[in-house]
Amino acid sequence: MQQQKIAGAWLADNTAKIIFLTAAATTLLPIVQPPVALLLGFALAQTTGNPFPVATPRITHWLLQLSIIGMGFGMNVHSALKAGREGLGFTITAIAATLITGAILGKLLGVDKKTAHLISCGTAICGGSAIAAIAPVMKAGEKQISVALGIIFLLNALALFIFPAVGHLLNLSQQQFGLWCAIAIHDTSSVIGAANKYGGEALQIATTVKLSRALWIIPVAFITTLLFKTAGSKIKIPWFIAIFVIAMLLNTWVPFVQQTGPFMVQSAKTGLSLTLFLIGTNLSRESLRGIGRKPLLQGVLLWVFISTATLIAICALV
Repeated sequence: MQQQKIAGAWLADNTAKIIFLTAAATTLLPIVQPPVALLLGFALAQTTGNPFPVATPRITHWLLQLSIIGMGFGMNVHSALKAGREGLGFTITAIAATLITGAILGKLLGVDKKTAHLISCGTAICGGSAIAAIAPVMKAGEKQISVALGIIFLLNALALFIFPAVGHLLNLSQQQFGLWCAIAIHDTSSVIGAANKYGGEALQIATTVKLSRALWIIPVAFITTLLFKTAGSKIKIPWFIAIFVIAMLLNTWVPFVQQTGPFMVQSAKTGLSLTLFLIGTNLSRESLRGIGRKPLLQGVLLWVFISTATLIAICALV
């Protein structure tokens, strides 16, 4: 009887691993788009679960950075600088407005101060990456970090489907949509996924503006040390953005790189599909149940505010 139980447990564990690895391999096929990969990961999280809960966040972190660098091999410096200049004003205004509104909402709803600030930073800058960078600076607890990450990942998943639909409904131009999703969607993975679904020009604009937005982690981290009186804490700087810029420079001026660029970009898009699949597998029922109503309400209201405000501004000015 004992041997049968051990054999049953072994079979169940290995079956889950086989299903997981097979599904992950499926996302590498060209026909599987990033939104589908995310849904596949989410479905797996609700059924067989994620048999590699410790390894997947680390793999996701590095895979996303490599995918972003790969995107740089399909971009031109001159176009990127133009997009960056156009998006700078929107970015600064949106970050300031989001952080202030997030703090007010957190206080009104009675959300823990550190949790509220993490949600605000994740919404204002670059989702999970911002939370991971800001959390050590403010000495946030594991529960506060997990709640903020859960909210951001959930809203990212929704954005991947909602934003392209709204963009087509309102007949937004490639430039308008690229700016909008770069400023109003939290994580870089969902920004690139939504923009890629909308069009090539939107993808280039969204990637450039989003990465320039990510650099605001540094000044916001310094402000956080003052707000929470945690001087001396280390700040994580997103160095992979510098490599992305180098890739873009090479693609602009080196003929050989221009020839291999399409392959690098296609590989990056494939890596993005796998990244979104892995993100989906971490959206388990337990992680979603542990979010809490008040922090979730803060995250949703803040996201609706910044999405609506930036959309109105972009439609009026661009």
